[in-house]
Amino acid sequence: MSPVISFRNVSKEFRAAAGSVVTAVDSVDLDIEPGEIAGVIGFSGAGKSTLVRLVNGLETPTGGTVVVDGKDIAALTAKELRELRAGVGMIFQQFNLFSSRTVAGNVAYPLKLAGWPRQRRQARVAELLDFVGIGDKARQYPSQLSGGQKQRVGIARALATSPTILLADEATSALDPETTREVLALLKKINRELGTTIVVITHEMDVVSSLCDKVAVMERGRVIEHGPSYEVFADPREAATRRLVQSTLHDRPAPETLRRLRSSYPGRIVAVAIRDRGATQAALASALEQHGVRATIIYGGIGELADKPFGSITYELTGSEASVDAVIAELAELTPVEELGLETPGHLGTDTGVEPDSAPMSVPAPGGGAR
Repeated sequence: MSPVISFRNVSKEFRAAAGSVVTAVDSVDLDIEPGEIAGVIGFSGAGKSTLVRLVNGLETPTGGTVVVDGKDIAALTAKELRELRAGVGMIFQQFNLFSSRTVAGNVAYPLKLAGWPRQRRQARVAELLDFVGIGDKARQYPSQLSGGQKQRVGIARALATSPTILLADEATSALDPETTREVLALLKKINRELGTTIVVITHEMDVVSSLCDKVAVMERGRVIEHGPSYEVFADPREAATRRLVQSTLHDRPAPETLRRLRSSYPGRIVAVAIRDRGATQAALASALEQHGVRATIIYGGIGELADKPFGSITYELTGSEASVDAVIAELAELTPVEELGLETPGHLGTDTGVEPDSAPMSVPAPGGGAR
């Protein structure tokens, strides 16, 4: 099956006021398959929004090609581009609703531009408002709605012309957590029931982890990691991806936290990635017993993605150097293990992790009892 969106060596440059050139998107190769929910995530300024604006021709690439539904965006005439945009809906962070139009009027607007007759427009608007759960708000104005209701109007409007692709640019950033969950559930419904390909642009890892099949991580205009969401987040290769994971899980101690931990735990400190909690714990307990090493949990954070755990637990390992080396080597065959020094590249962040506030936990040896 051919990708519905394909970037090949795509770059986008902007000329700043002083004459300097800013590269917002840099040599990106990325495919998005029909019917999937793809996330593009990165910190502010990573190039995410510019990338999504290339999909519907709001920006044109400086280099490379963007192919949408089999069509090279840069090669389209103005008429062909308008036709393509009818198949690409977009929802925004700040809703972008017309304050002078009712809810129904906002949803009907793209249909009016497309020349739909009045009666057909009214039927389609009623259908869409029921679909997004605000059928009773048709005659109200945006000022009378909550943020979540406004975003539902925006989603209904984006779906008006039955697009095959839906672009969501920071669509939940202005919403509270409960409303965010409701909007994400609606996006899942759109994907499941309508088969719409959805591209989600966000800086919030929670959004991607709860919604997306695949994810691309951007930094400084480049896609630095791309793949199934669980694989990318459970085993991040790049420092920026690890920072995104930590921003949600706080699963690794920041350098200043690590210094404080070392004053209480002088043994060797290692972070053990959790992929299958039971298997990892069993392997650790077996290795500890075999080599006579004691493990104390001193930090950690575990989340869940695709019904599987991910994150890490940080242990202090005490025993002879050779014995600790052996335990680390055995664990590393099963899951990523990293020994943490005082300065740990790629694990920067605020001190918001879960530090022990009482006696530390020890890993139980097989058969019960703490080693």
